Amino acid sequence: MTHSRFSIFLLSGLAFCWISCGSPQSDLATNEDPVNLQNPQFRLIETDTFHFNNFVDCNMAEVWVGDTLRIFPGKYGEDPVWGFANDLKFASGANADEVFSTPAEEYIAPTLPKNAAVGQPGLHGAVWFETVYQDQRDPTGRTLYAIYHNENYPETLPFNEETGEGYIDKDWPLGLTERITPAAVPRIGVMKSTDGGWNWENKGLFLEDNQDRMILKPHNTSKTFAGGVGDPSAVAVGEYLYLFYGEYGYPGEYDPATYSPETEWSGQCISIARIKISDLDDPQGKGMRWDGNGFNAAWDGIGKPVKSLQIPMESGGGPASSPAGGFHWGPSVSWNTHLESWVMLMGKVEGQSWFGDEIYISFNPHKDLGDGDNSQAWSTPQLLLKKPGHVLWYPSLQPLNSPEDIAAKNTSLRLGKKARLFFKYSDLGKYMSEYIIEFEKPEAAKNPL
Repeated sequence: MTHSRFSIFLLSGLAFCWISCGSPQSDLATNEDPVNLQNPQFRLIETDTFHFNNFVDCNMAEVWVGDTLRIFPGKYGEDPVWGFANDLKFASGANADEVFSTPAEEYIAPTLPKNAAVGQPGLHGAVWFETVYQDQRDPTGRTLYAIYHNENYPETLPFNEETGEGYIDKDWPLGLTERITPAAVPRIGVMKSTDGGWNWENKGLFLEDNQDRMILKPHNTSKTFAGGVGDPSAVAVGEYLYLFYGEYGYPGEYDPATYSPETEWSGQCISIARIKISDLDDPQGKGMRWDGNGFNAAWDGIGKPVKSLQIPMESGGGPASSPAGGFHWGPSVSWNTHLESWVMLMGKVEGQSWFGDEIYISFNPHKDLGDGDNSQAWSTPQLLLKKPGHVLWYPSLQPLNSPEDIAAKNTSLRLGKKARLFFKYSDLGKYMSEYIIEFEKPEAAKNPL
């Protein structure tokens, strides 16, 4: 969900402590395939506030190009509800602290593809870069693939009967504004740069949900999305790029006569898809979603979310179209070299306009996400941080300005024992860090020296 527009209350601190969790509760995992993991431990260490000095409304896409760390926050493109945006810009520096401290006026706008005319092939709607993958086949490090979140409306992407792409402006749900405006639909696509991020070419879509899966009036009253897939984070393992994303559509054809909130909930939360890295130059139709047994569902088909990350309905979970449904969203995934484990941060939706004052964390110790069901073996989310009265979006872990992180060229996709926790106070419109997180392996934390 890529909007930031709220105004609420005051900060509340959090004293740091070691937090541990054994096997996750059985009511948050399938009985047939329980997720039995002994989680790492972590503590939050309160620090002086570190402000990011520019607009952030998404996951932080960053990459090292040679000895330069480069980040790509912001939004670009047509948006009939919020207006055309030209905030997708980049900053560069010798380390994370230097880049994150860059004043907004020093950011550089890259050359991005123009929006195509309505009804014509090409880029439609607005985009946000959520992850940048660096092509390992290019020794210069200048060939980059941006995985982007893309939002459209029936106005920017009207339904095309020949291709099945687009949306029908009938019984369309309302969006976030206080005005009578439509809900958006997110998709996920790929852009490519061969010069380190100065110029970008649109390569096509990774994933999308079609019109028949949109959740319409009278059932959709969430004021967010009509359906779709978005808010991704991507990591490379072997020959594949694995995509973690939010699923907001109906897991089947939406029919108001047979609509079931339980059915909708069952197909939503954080899902996983993958694509061969060799297909990133022509991605459309090549991505595959997890269907419960493997990566077998089509790029525009029906997959299944990670069961252990879903919030049961009896515990406050609910469908995305509901004003009261709770679910985890906005994954940010990194490989932790100290823990030898994947780490995922996520938010939690608690209200009609995606309010939520909590950030959660989950772990997966299986480095090879392609082996069996390793990609699904995430621990039950643990509460990492709560800020009562606030709206917390886009949590991420970022490298420190340490010799170790600089030497390893760590980014939000690869980190060590310590990392800086960033998130957005969406009610304040500010992206900042107030904590460092320190990780410890379970055996080390249980047997301190």
